[in-house]
This record gives sequence, structure tokens and C-alpha cells, in this order.
Amino acid sequence: MQHNNRKAYWRANLRLVAGCLAIWFLCSYGCGILFVEQLNTIRIGGFKLGFWFAQQGSIYVFVALIFFYAWRMNRIDKQFDVHEE
Repeated sequence: MQHNNRKAYWRANLRLVAGCLAIWFLCSYGCGILFVEQLNTIRIGGFKLGFWFAQQGSIYVFVALIFFYAWRMNRIDKQFDVHEE
């Protein structure tokens, strides 16, 4: 891989990681701690939404982000021709 392609590949990887971390932060810290009072006015399945995010929602989002990261990273690998065959 050429030097410019390595930089572009690394930049795409870091952008993806930063985006996933931002979403995870907003769901776990934002919804579970910062905005818990506002979210607690909404109920899902009998539980307050802020409580749900703090207990389970952030875990579901984290697992979804793992699958999204793997899928997106495979596409980036193919784009830069560094994928496994």
C-alpha cells in the first residue's frame, strides 16, 4: 500500500472509531446520566426510559456498534484493497 493510501486508510479508520465512540458516549453517558430526568418522563414496557438506557439500552447500542464497526471496516478494507480473502 502506498504512503498516501496508508494515511487515507488510517484516517477512515479513525473517523469510524471516533463516530462509534461519540454515539456510545451519547447513549451511555448522555442518556444514562445527563438526560436521565428528561428521559424518565417517557416509559417503555413500564420502565422509565432513562433507567432503561442506564441499565440495558447502552449495552444494546454498544453491541449494535460492534456489528456496525465490523461491517463498515470490511467495506473500508475492500475500498483500500487490504481485505482478507
